[in-house]
Parts: sequence; C-alpha cells; structure tokens
Amino acid sequence: MTVEITDPAANHLLAALSRADFSEIKSLLKQVTLEQGVVLQEPGEEVEQVYFPHDGMVSLLAVMKDGRAIETATVGAEGVVGVMAGIGLHTALTRAVVQLPLAASKISATSFRKAVQSSGSLRNLVVRANDALLAQVQITAACNALHTIEARLARWILQSSDRSRSAALPLTQELLSQMLGVTRSSVSEVAGKLQAAGLIRYVRGNIEIVDRRALEKTACECYGTLRQASVLL
Repeated sequence: MTVEITDPAANHLLAALSRADFSEIKSLLKQVTLEQGVVLQEPGEEVEQVYFPHDGMVSLLAVMKDGRAIETATVGAEGVVGVMAGIGLHTALTRAVVQLPLAASKISATSFRKAVQSSGSLRNLVVRANDALLAQVQITAACNALHTIEARLARWILQSSDRSRSAALPLTQELLSQMLGVTRSSVSEVAGKLQAAGLIRYVRGNIEIVDRRALEKTACECYGTLRQASVLL
C-alpha cells in the first residue's frame, strides 16, 4: 500500500483553522509520506516534529521497561501527533509508529509552539485535540481490559479500514499482536475464526474485509464509541 501527497486541508484540524491561523503556519508545513513501521517518536525523547496526518494511521503505544508495548490510541486525519508540544510538553510519553502508510504535513515543534502562543483559537484547538486523544486512551484501556480478543481484533481492523479508506490492509500477525497486547498464536487463532466465518480474508500479512456488516456486529461497542471520540470538530 502506498500513499500520495494530498492537500493539508485533508487533515481535519488544519481544515478547521481560520484563514489567518492557517496562513500563520502554512509556510512552515512540510509534506511527507512515510511507510509502515516508521517510528516518529519514542517515550522520554524530545518531541521535535508535530505531524498532521492526511491519510493513513499512526499508533501510540505505551512501552514497558521490559520492551513490551500495547497500543493506547490511534491518530488519523482527524488528529495530530505531538500536539501537546504546542503548549509546552517537550517530552514524548508514548512511542508513535506509522501503522498504515502515511501522508502528512509536519512542522517543527518549536515553530508550532510559537504559532500556538500567538493564537488563542489555535491554542483552543490544541486543547480540544488533546481532550479527544485522552478520551480515546481511556476507552482503549477499558476495551483492552474487558473485551475479548475477537471483539478487539474486529474493532481494530474496522478502525484501520476507516483510516485507510480501504477494505484491504497490510496487517501482519506480529503487528496485530503488538497492538492488542496478545500472543501471535492468539491472533492467528482468532483471525482464523473470522476468516472461517466469512468476515475477513487473511493471506500473507494482508487482511481484506469481506463482510463489513458482520464484522461490525462482532466488534465490541468501543468501535462506535471510538469513532465518536475521534470527531474533534
């Protein structure tokens, strides 16, 4: 799967800015495309760039001391990665990794911070974006603790499909096991059940949704709740 550079306004946050606020940062934005697996930030490191996705998906992961990690939120065209750098949070709290090939606009954290300091409306949007991200983290934490692997896997596949606007996704068992915090064998078993039921087709690291309606019924309630939480504006 590849992505192409698109209009920055494809990002909902940038599209919501006033003409004056967008003009303030437009010349500072650089458009980039990034492949699956690229790490944008690591916990404890200084946030150097702020990313506004146009297309694709970034996963935010909590990383333990032993190296294990689990996804706590995802960011697509509705949001921004590193947003709190705009109001003074210099250090990343999570690992941010490209999970679906990404087209994005990026701006240096220093430039973004200056723009936020000079614009009350931009600062308000930053706070709202962070509130939406926090809501997603809370919902995901509850989902990871309370719902079955099957329901969570269905939810994750649907979320990824929404972000990529495609029914076909490059999702390996290793990637899915890391995102869901379970073993690869568990992912293999559950994916096999979904395939046997005719909901997905899974071949060589690629998943294709075959019956979306049935997959939505299999997913936990968090799929709908997270979709609502991702609507910032």
